[in-house]
Amino acid sequence: MLKDLKSTYTLRNGVEMPGLGLGVWKVEDKDELIGAVHAALNAGYIHIDTAAAYDNEQFVGEAVETSGVKREDIFITTKLWNSHHRYDEALRAFDRSLEKLRTDYVDLYLIHWPTPRFDDYVEAWRALIRLYEEKRVRAIGVCNFKPAHLARLEKETGILPVIDQVECHPLLQQTELLEYCRGKGIRMEAYSPLLTGHLGDVAGSLSAIAQKHGKTPAQVCIRFQIERGVVVIPKSVHANRILENADVFDFSLDEEDMKAIAALNRDHRFLPDPDTANFR
Repeated sequence: MLKDLKSTYTLRNGVEMPGLGLGVWKVEDKDELIGAVHAALNAGYIHIDTAAAYDNEQFVGEAVETSGVKREDIFITTKLWNSHHRYDEALRAFDRSLEKLRTDYVDLYLIHWPTPRFDDYVEAWRALIRLYEEKRVRAIGVCNFKPAHLARLEKETGILPVIDQVECHPLLQQTELLEYCRGKGIRMEAYSPLLTGHLGDVAGSLSAIAQKHGKTPAQVCIRFQIERGVVVIPKSVHANRILENADVFDFSLDEEDMKAIAALNRDHRFLPDPDTANFR
């Protein structure tokens, strides 16, 4: 169980990954993003999650470089975009990400979406395997993959991801996927744990649990993932919220709490279904 911001999970390949981090999706303003990353690092975060598609890798790179924190003390995740799944294109896309991030390696590199209609995510995965073998990334994984997509990677390459990052929150708990990942030694990671701005949809239902622990519904959502052993990356650009999101290590949810939250599941997605998300 995570005890603080610097607590880690040991991934299947032995890499230590922080269990809570800062997501920066949709943060496109340079000053806003740099301020958020600095606030997070100052608060003790050591895990920053970005992507080529967010168009802010360059700002993350500048923020890390100017933070006063050593690069080796920060865990950086970025992602390969859907239009670069072809083997050589994936390798070139990775080089571009490194340049923008101002680093010579990435801690975790993910395929952003499977885009199954194009049928090339296995080719992209082979490129990531090469990057891992060349020690240019410390760990490789995927984002928005369902069990069928994961099974195909294993069947065709013999190598499974160490991480599957997916939309996950009280209305979309991904319980079956979580059990599949546990059985395969894949660590699940939750993005949009605060329901992409729709926290009000469940805040009333979580209020009793929050009051019981002297916490907020948002903190209960984050703690829910920690209790399940899921890496969690809440997004915020506000220093006070960044601090609040990290203030989740002085309480635990009991069995009654977990059952009450489990009852909220509706398998409701705010973002696209990976089986039909074929955008590029």
